[in-house]
Amino acid sequence: MRCVFRVSYRLIGFILLSAFCGTIHSAGAQDTAVSQRVNRLASAAAMQDAVSRPQPAAAQLAPSSEGGNAAISNSSALLLGPGDELEVTVYGAPDLSGRTRISETGNISMPLIGYVRVAGLSTSEAEAAIEAQLRQNNIVNDPQVSIYAKDFTNSGISVAGEVAKPGFYSALGPHRLFDVLQLAGGPTDKASTMVTISHRGQQDTTTVTISRNPTEMAAGNLELKPGDTVVVPRAGIVYVLGEINRPGGYVLNSTGGITVMQVVAAAGGPTHLASYGKTILLHRTPTGFDQQKIDLKKLLHGKRQDVAVKNDDILFVPTSGMKTALNASALVGMAGAAALYRIPF
Repeated sequence: MRCVFRVSYRLIGFILLSAFCGTIHSAGAQDTAVSQRVNRLASAAAMQDAVSRPQPAAAQLAPSSEGGNAAISNSSALLLGPGDELEVTVYGAPDLSGRTRISETGNISMPLIGYVRVAGLSTSEAEAAIEAQLRQNNIVNDPQVSIYAKDFTNSGISVAGEVAKPGFYSALGPHRLFDVLQLAGGPTDKASTMVTISHRGQQDTTTVTISRNPTEMAAGNLELKPGDTVVVPRAGIVYVLGEINRPGGYVLNSTGGITVMQVVAAAGGPTHLASYGKTILLHRTPTGFDQQKIDLKKLLHGKRQDVAVKNDDILFVPTSGMKTALNASALVGMAGAAALYRIPF
């Protein structure tokens, strides 16, 4: 009997121990499940927060070449001047708001306060000047003024010379040389590769060479300022006419120093009907044209020193057996109708 009770006690103890361990395991599993659920909820909340949070604009993230932000500057960077059209808003006072234009004396007229000088100020400075007048005259206790410049007539960039659409272009926002030239329709076929930039109030000018080299192009793409003037001059042109494989006008590059043989080579050389010994070169002078005979055959064989050509020169290669040479007027007429090419060297 004693042995039976001993086995029973052991059996009861084993059952109690198993139940206790099962309880601990169940609690641990519940804790693990709860922990995993909390982690999933936290991850979902973090993801939702990341999606809903506004991301910074790309222009604010990209650094500019000057080390600051590349955010586009607004019109407050420009100075107001006579003729500019403004829209003035006084918050809470619609009777004081409206459109106005800066007079020749640099003032605008506003109700109750009269004339306020804003010429030479930025829009933010003009806003502060109007607020000061309103506060000084006890018209508005805490004035808040906003100015929107609808037209900057004196803060643009002028483009002149050999461009498709010369004129006056707005300088709102940053502008570089190539941007403004593109707005002006680009250089014409007669344009030089040299561009001159003059700055308002300064006597010094900046000369930029438009190169085909990408590195030099990037270096020459200068940033322009309001009031700048861009002039694209006319390039020098030498005309090659007559018995030549590609007759036309050849635009001289900025380096200069072009000779007869170089321009003949650019034109594809004489045809088989050309009269080498009767070639003439016309130089334009204030009183007309000077005529010079050129023996292409001797130049080709190095028996004559090469001859330099200048702007508006006309090189005429006649047909072999031609008895009467064309006069200067006829050659000028032919040059005016000739196609234009750029010398590649």
